Amino acid sequence: MPTTIHERRHPARKRHIPSVRLAGGAARRARGGRRYALPRLFAVDAAAAAAACLVTGLAHGRWIVPLVICVVWMMCLGAQGAYGCGVRTGSEERRRVLRAAGMVVAGVGVVWWFTSFDRMARDGLGVVAVATALAIAFRHARRRRHPSVQRILVVGPAKSSAELISKIRRADGCGLLVVGACLTDPAYASEVTACGVPVLGRAGDTPHAVHQSGPDAVVAMPCPELGADGLRELTWQLQGAGVELMLAPVLGDVAAGRVGVRMAAGMPLLRLRAPNLSRLARVPQAVADRLLAVLALVVLSPLMLCIALVVRLDSPGPALFRQRRLGYGGRAFTVLKFRSMYQGAEKRKAELAHLNQNHEGLLFKIADDPRVTRSGSFLRRYSLDELPQLLHVAAGTMSLVGPRPLSAQASAYTDEMKRRLLVKPGLTGLWQVSGRSNLSWQESLHCDLSYVENWSPALDLRILLRTASVVVRGTGAY
Repeated sequence: MPTTIHERRHPARKRHIPSVRLAGGAARRARGGRRYALPRLFAVDAAAAAAACLVTGLAHGRWIVPLVICVVWMMCLGAQGAYGCGVRTGSEERRRVLRAAGMVVAGVGVVWWFTSFDRMARDGLGVVAVATALAIAFRHARRRRHPSVQRILVVGPAKSSAELISKIRRADGCGLLVVGACLTDPAYASEVTACGVPVLGRAGDTPHAVHQSGPDAVVAMPCPELGADGLRELTWQLQGAGVELMLAPVLGDVAAGRVGVRMAAGMPLLRLRAPNLSRLARVPQAVADRLLAVLALVVLSPLMLCIALVVRLDSPGPALFRQRRLGYGGRAFTVLKFRSMYQGAEKRKAELAHLNQNHEGLLFKIADDPRVTRSGSFLRRYSLDELPQLLHVAAGTMSLVGPRPLSAQASAYTDEMKRRLLVKPGLTGLWQVSGRSNLSWQESLHCDLSYVENWSPALDLRILLRTASVVVRGTGAY
């Protein structure tokens, strides 16, 4: 169909809202991906249900309850939106599968309460447990083999659009691919094109840009030019193409657990919960930090002795480097690292200042720093120079996860930077697993502030798991 934008004319209406019709190669690919993804997901879950039914039926010799439960479980998956086009990330898939399982378990519990059929309850719970575990495992295997990516078109100001694109690029495996942008200020298009994303026109050209790029969703950035009326019309325009409209928050880097919705006067109001900075909430973290640090020191002590010997043999000077840095609450402490530079390296800062790649912050970073020793280059690449800081973790001065401790010059800290001092500094952190030295100072600071604002034990665990991969690859280390 050659027409890309058409109007449905209704005599009773005074206004005509054009809706988008996708055409062309990009649109066909987008539609094809959506068309085949859902049947595949359904087949994966059906296989999990069939396997659960078979296992339970053979174990107990009864088939009626497993068959019924499997059908109900599949229906609950559909009710929870497990086959919606917006499901892309593994965590979202797991949540929806688990919520569907919870619905079935609740139903089995209600039936058992009124009938007291113990066999039925046992068979039903067994099927749900096996089917849920298999569905999560099968979906994970499918994502690994066929990664699911949601194509998005960004609409909004150039600066905020470029920031969003940069965050998506840094967030490995977030399931989003930016295919284009429509700007409210096209005069600054260079900020977006510098990120490798084409600018497809002004904000008003969004329907045509959707036809041109075939995205799965449009992400609108907050700005005065995109008011309530404009967003409502954009929703109507996108409806014909089955393209979602997502609104980026005014306040970024906020964990989903801190955001709630409250209806007032027919309007949804977003409620932002305060960050959890209570010391009592971090007691389990502190206990786990010390236990793990002591265990790591015992296991890694032979390696640390070998590193100390190599450092001493490689260049004159002590094996350990000491420097005063700021810790929790702004209190200064002496941080320990294996020495990775020649002696007197601090005195050479002035002559090498013109090579510093981080003029805007407290960091002094040079990609090929002439002050780094041969062994130091290897230690830095794999973060082995940081191992002595396990002593600080065991002593309670540092944590395994947190913002990295920086310069002890408190006068150089802005109010924004002082937020980093509300938690203990860490051996690793969100900054380290998001790019390390490849990030600008502002990006690094945003990572640290995001950690402080959104801290949770689950976030610490995710960072620790990602740290191993980052260290082995040596990503952004110099």
